[in-house]
Amino acid sequence: MGMGRAPRGNVRAAILLLLEEQPRNGYQVMQEIATRSKGVWQPSPGSVYPALQQLEDEALVAVQEAEGQKLYRLTDAGVAYVEAHRAEYGLPWDAASGAVGSEIHDLVSLMRQSAAALFQVVRAGDRAQVAKAAQLMQETRRGLYRILAEDGTDTDRPG
Repeated sequence: MGMGRAPRGNVRAAILLLLEEQPRNGYQVMQEIATRSKGVWQPSPGSVYPALQQLEDEALVAVQEAEGQKLYRLTDAGVAYVEAHRAEYGLPWDAASGAVGSEIHDLVSLMRQSAAALFQVVRAGDRAQVAKAAQLMQETRRGLYRILAEDGTDTDRPG
């Protein structure tokens, strides 16, 4: 089961629900969705900003400038719209994170920890340590592709 992306309609629902809580800029919307989905769903600017523009065009969201930033907030129509669609929306970030098992969450967490360790080697390591890290990363990448290349017969056998 791949992680994939949350369906596009959920971006709209997520934005409306987040703006109902408080005004946010686009970056804050993206960060909050990622946080609430435990990092499983990380919408891109290419999905969030067009959705914000669409919501603005529909007069559900208004833009206010604050300290040189565009803050998006719900209009009265937007508040009413969210109320009318709340049951249908649910919590889109839970749907995104719930679509993957806890073992996927653990794997994503391990990937982040490994990336942090790699950056430490890059920042503080000498040439030999950086070279060892590069070799380890190449072996890891090849090993991951080997897992996909296996036909699965060995792992599916009992005993």
